[in-house]
Amino acid sequence: MITSHPGLTYCTSSNLPIPHGMFCRHGGVGSGPFNSLNLSYSVGDSEEAVKANRNILRQRLRIEHLCSAHQIHSDVVAVIRSKNNLKEIEGADALITSMKGIGLLIQQADCQAVLLYDPQQQAIGAIHCGWKGSVINIIATTVAQMQKEFAVAPHDLRAVISPSLGPCCAEFQNYRQELPTWMHAYQVRRNYFDFWAITRQQLRQAGIKNTNIETTEVCTKCNDRFFSYRRSTAKGKKYTGRNGSVISLPQTDHD
Repeated sequence: MITSHPGLTYCTSSNLPIPHGMFCRHGGVGSGPFNSLNLSYSVGDSEEAVKANRNILRQRLRIEHLCSAHQIHSDVVAVIRSKNNLKEIEGADALITSMKGIGLLIQQADCQAVLLYDPQQQAIGAIHCGWKGSVINIIATTVAQMQKEFAVAPHDLRAVISPSLGPCCAEFQNYRQELPTWMHAYQVRRNYFDFWAITRQQLRQAGIKNTNIETTEVCTKCNDRFFSYRRSTAKGKKYTGRNGSVISLPQTDHD
């Protein structure tokens, strides 16, 4: 579902009855290729603009703290256990926590953010899942870590796949070298792949019920409301911003 707020547009899901949002590129303070809600410190935008944009997200979702990582297309899962020193974590691509009031932020510009929520154990996860993350199955690693840390039962988890590169635009000319053989079955036409379907399959294999999986089915390259690395490079532009997907456990009056 698309939610509109003065200056901001973002996707939400009824699958996640907690603070969350998968944000479009508009409503921030950035300019040029980062116009305007760029949420990454790592793409050349000013630190002041990114900090201001992150504050916009916090205020909109009423989140006390925002936690993110310097993403490197790994299968490293960071467990957030404290509200102290919530600086950008180096070298992780998934974040999990059971702490309230902390928003887990994934930065993306065609890659998927996969948001996870367990209403029984009150635990959440946020995964940065590009094609490399799919190949190494960061989803399975994250779900296993949530089981270990928070006693999550995978069948209780709810999952949402964010706006990201759709099967209409996910071209891989070197797929025989880049993608494992089992993924070749998800080729929808010559050199084009359905990574939304691949992610749904990996979520099911991790134990999540099919009825608990939702895909927003918005392609970031097609939809210019979102930053898209592939769209920018196709136009000869070297830089672009990063969209943000956020999930948080709400604070109570007693927290």
